[in-house]
Amino acid sequence: MCLSNLGESGSRFSPLPDRYYGTGCATVNTVQLSGLRGDTGQFTLANIGPVECPTARTLAGWARFGVDRAARQILGSALVQIETMGSYSCRNVAGTSRLSAHSRAAAIDVSGFILADGRRISVKDDWKGGSNAERNFLRIVHGSACKRFGTVLGPDYNAAHRDHLHLELTSDQTADGYCR
Repeated sequence: MCLSNLGESGSRFSPLPDRYYGTGCATVNTVQLSGLRGDTGQFTLANIGPVECPTARTLAGWARFGVDRAARQILGSALVQIETMGSYSCRNVAGTSRLSAHSRAAAIDVSGFILADGRRISVKDDWKGGSNAERNFLRIVHGSACKRFGTVLGPDYNAAHRDHLHLELTSDQTADGYCR
């Protein structure tokens, strides 16, 4: 059902075989995303690896309705690419012995956005240092992510997230979620 819904969203992707890496790390029910659909066209994703299908489906909705629309409304230009720092990585949450959502491909780290007019909006550079419109755009897309993902961490959370938005689809999604 998830693959069908993802296809209906206009996303371009390839289903991946399930893989188990040991120590609790695995990529099960994952896809390799190559593109997402906005209201007026397609856009790509940079540096993304395997993503759990429900996370990919949530990302597709956020990218279209939260990011692309905000880019056009606030910055006056459509989205052409979402830059990521990756998705799957067999690792623990920093400073703990608990596996990260990245260890099951249920999280994506978004670092920036490329617009049709050539501008690059960077979480690292523009969260605090960008123009008013760029800062507003980043806060709008952060808030939009908080409405869709169970856990969203950004530059205001801690120094480890100063350069990206951590988007995580958690199994215990609540109305409030964890948005920082």
